[in-house]
Parts: sequence; structure tokens; C-alpha cells
Amino acid sequence: MRTLLVDHDADLARAVQEALSDCGFAVDVAGTLDEAATALDYAKYDILLLELALPDGNGLDWLKRLRRDGHLMPAMVMSSRNDLGRRIAIFNGGADDFLPKPVSTDELIARMRAILRRSTQMTAPVVVFGNLKFDPIARQVSVGGRPLKIARREVCILEHLLSRAGRAVPRASLEDSLYAFDNEVSANALEVAIYRLRGHLNQSGATLRITTARGVGYILELNSAASAA
Repeated sequence: MRTLLVDHDADLARAVQEALSDCGFAVDVAGTLDEAATALDYAKYDILLLELALPDGNGLDWLKRLRRDGHLMPAMVMSSRNDLGRRIAIFNGGADDFLPKPVSTDELIARMRAILRRSTQMTAPVVVFGNLKFDPIARQVSVGGRPLKIARREVCILEHLLSRAGRAVPRASLEDSLYAFDNEVSANALEVAIYRLRGHLNQSGATLRITTARGVGYILELNSAASAA
């Protein structure tokens, strides 16, 4: 899931970014509200992590404007101020959750997952395609009832391909779903991940395959020969 982290504390932002990346989140970091607004113009995010005291304005006022403008992504506010009146104002301002600083990354990740489970954007049922099943909440894949262990980036690719099964998914769309803006990505990173995912699917006996749509991207489709067998 893609996350926008808005915090001017570079050390904290780096620690949170690393912890979330290890758990499969693609994280973009903005140090100011202006940078955050620019990020929102270029990408769609599954969740917002927001500090309130920012160099160019008040994060809560900015969140209120986002809600008025129709931005519905879940938002978690982080602040060193933890008095009751402040927390009430934060929730009334459009936040879905609040976490006091200093932040425990383990608790942050647990709360994020809880928010995403409740979010209407993340309540999709288990996806079945051929003999493959994918649970988008648990991030678990199985083929023929047997668990399939694959890397988190391969899970992200599979999820994106499943969302448009039978249709070509543009390369740029796949890359956007995988990598944050500041990730250093090699030119063939997507090809390598696709290659590995294909290998896992073949070895597991999956009745589906990933084909290349030249000049466009990739297609996840049923393998008729495997299905007939």
C-alpha cells in the first residue's frame, strides 16, 4: 500500500519509512505541506501519516481542507501534544486515528493495518483467479489450496495484475504501485520481479500466466492448457 508521510523531522521520517518499507508499504516522505500537496497531485495514496507542526503551516488545518476538497484516504495524525482537547480537535478535523509522539513503529504499523481493514478501499473479498487465491488484507497467496511464499513486491505486482485480470496493465502503473518517489529503482527492476513471479507461478502449478503486451505492459490471464490438464 502506498503511504504519504508528512513530517519535517528527518530522523523520525527515515525510521518510519524504513520500518514501513520492510512491511511492504511504499512510502513517500514530504517535509512540508507544500511538498505533500505536490505529492497528492501526482499519486494516489492508501493512507496519510501527518504531523501537525510543519514549517509552512498547521497540519490539521490542511487536513480539514483536504476533507472539504473530497480527499477520503484514511489519515493518522502524529503529535507530541496529547491532551484531551487536542485529540478531540484532531478527530473532528478529519483524522481516522491519533498516535502520540514519540512513535512506536510497531504500534504505528498495527494501527495502520487496522485503519486499512476498516477502510472501504480495503474491504475487498478474497480474489480467486484460476486455482490461485489472494487475500488482500492478510497479503497471502495460495495455489490449489497450498500457500505460495513470494516477496512483497511480487505480491504487489500480483495484486495489481489481478485487479485487471485479462487486460493489459501499463508498465508505468505497475511501477507506481511498487515504488515510492525517492526509491532508487534500476531500469530492469520490474522485469526482474515479473520474471521471479512467473517462476513461482509455474513451479506452483498455477493455471494462470503473465504475458507481455509489447509496448504496453503485462497481462495476467488463464492458461487454457494448464486448466484443461
